[in-house]
Amino acid sequence: MTRMTWRPLVAGAILAILGAPLAAQGGAPAAPDWKAVEQALGRPGAPQPGDVYKFGLPRTDLAVRVGGVVVKPALALGSWVAFKPAGSGALVMGDLVLTESEVEPVMQALAQGGVDVTAVHHHLLHETPRVYYMHIHGMGDAAALARTLHAALALTRTPAPAAAAHAGPFALDTARIAQALGHSGKVNGGVYQVSVARPDTIRDDSIVIPPAMGVATGMNFQPTAGGKAAVTGDFVLRANEVNPALQALRAHGIEVTALHSHMLDEEPRLLFMHFWAVGDAAALAHGLRAALDVIGTPSR
Repeated sequence: MTRMTWRPLVAGAILAILGAPLAAQGGAPAAPDWKAVEQALGRPGAPQPGDVYKFGLPRTDLAVRVGGVVVKPALALGSWVAFKPAGSGALVMGDLVLTESEVEPVMQALAQGGVDVTAVHHHLLHETPRVYYMHIHGMGDAAALARTLHAALALTRTPAPAAAAHAGPFALDTARIAQALGHSGKVNGGVYQVSVARPDTIRDDSIVIPPAMGVATGMNFQPTAGGKAAVTGDFVLRANEVNPALQALRAHGIEVTALHSHMLDEEPRLLFMHFWAVGDAAALAHGLRAALDVIGTPSR
């Protein structure tokens, strides 16, 4: 072979390698066809930071009370699923809000479609009717996973997507809450929602799990009578942070309502501490800030 013959061959090989898709070279996985996933799930989703595509599934059909508080879906009844590209497909994780009669049929439908159940438990205490939370995990073709989730949701009374209602004036001073927490949030469905990422990186089988996939501390404030607020959510904690955070919350009159895992193979291991209180919103925010300090979460 002459020099003039092999030079074009070598040049062509180099261009082919450089032009190959990143996924084939071990780079970032290619994103699934999100429109196909939306069609399979039967509702729209939205992109989130960390290469995540997330679907909200609020249980607006449920009328749940805790004491005298009527729980808005955005406070504690928000099912969700989130997808992230992984390998040649996607990772899906989520949290399904279910009634007692829905738990078994949903679990069976998920198992038939190859989606794992990683936890089933309560997040609240004294709610009427009782509500269960089913955490899920699946890997594979994104549209196929979405079809399994659609089949499972069809066994519940989870409503179809609805147009967002016009938001009227919000009854809480969100600036005071944000100042006390050291973090700001947004009003969604009549609830002020604040999400705070952990300072460390969470992985599941070597895949980085972004905060939008359920590994961020969530704190929700719903206005109640007399200018007060109901607060609930969950802190995402390492084992050595659990009891210091529990003590910080209880010292500020915030009840711890559940402590459990949501996942199976995360690294580092995480525990989720759910809480509830009704009172002055800014005072409760100071109590939540004390628990955030246990994690070492800086204000921003």
